[in-house]
Amino acid sequence: MSVARPGRTRKTAPKAVKKTVSGKRSARNGAPADRHRTDLLAAMVRIRRFEERCVELYSAAKIRGFVHLYIGEEAVAVGVSEALAPEDGVVSTYREHGHALARGLTTESVMAEMYGRTTGCSGGRGGSMHLFDASRRFYGGNAIVAGGLPLAAGLALADRMRGRTRVTCCFFGDGAFAEGEFHETANLAALWKLPLLFVCENNLYAMGTSLGRHEAQTDLALRAASYGMVAWAVDGMDVEAVEQAARRATEGIRAGGGPAFLELRTYRFRAHSMYDPDRYRDKAEVEQWKERDPINGIMARMREDGELDDADLARIEQRITDEIDRAVAAAEQAPEEPAENLLRHVTSAATRAVS
Repeated sequence: MSVARPGRTRKTAPKAVKKTVSGKRSARNGAPADRHRTDLLAAMVRIRRFEERCVELYSAAKIRGFVHLYIGEEAVAVGVSEALAPEDGVVSTYREHGHALARGLTTESVMAEMYGRTTGCSGGRGGSMHLFDASRRFYGGNAIVAGGLPLAAGLALADRMRGRTRVTCCFFGDGAFAEGEFHETANLAALWKLPLLFVCENNLYAMGTSLGRHEAQTDLALRAASYGMVAWAVDGMDVEAVEQAARRATEGIRAGGGPAFLELRTYRFRAHSMYDPDRYRDKAEVEQWKERDPINGIMARMREDGELDDADLARIEQRITDEIDRAVAAAEQAPEEPAENLLRHVTSAATRAVS
């Protein structure tokens, strides 16, 4: 299966983005192109290995609750994050481990949160679906489908009213596109020219419902463009294509062009959640998409260009394995919140004193 779809003419569609990575430098850190590709690869491998470890820990009953894996979609989080500045804001979904790690949250803080320990990024109170770190302007995962969109509009409105050049990036899935919150947010963002980047991770399934069964028009970029915002679709399995599209979108937003919409056509290799038996997809379909694995894709291009060999890959893998091992060890040694703190952040200190 391919994400390619029949082309349509829309006034907001940009010209084809050309890949001009070779010989260029990263706009983010000034690193040579080959090093930048290495950074992209390492960031995706970190997310993949982190999630694979979470599967092991969940199976061992060390992680509890709902866990929604990002395996297969790593190119979206990494590519988009490369186009964002530290002062930009990010609002995520319940499938947000990849977004958090790509945004710069430490492996230790995210793993501790998965364990529900006080050293976690949300103090152990959020768990898998509610990662949060204000210091990174990562305004959390959200367990409600489309629930983060109005929050993102509020952050973008505040920045516009204060004359800041920040961008607020909001990740959401194709299932959220059917929710009223998306349409209300899209309308107001376009009307008020908010500095908001809509990133729709279209993995073709809203939980167990395929896109064609819940959307009459499956070209989501075309529908988003009807709100008067720049909108186009991108191969979400190609991290370099995602980064280039996100950079172009954020540049337009910072220039005062109003919101932009990216439909990142991607695919999750695992079920909707760890509880999901995944009986709604053909196994052959999953295997076809795995042939377009975003990690293997950039590795193949790097090998072809002489930027990666087996020794390089082994070093990346070992560094990330050691990092995750340390995170797991730290999480298992970290304290749980004492029972007497149950009302902390829930009621005021005065109320707790009276009770």
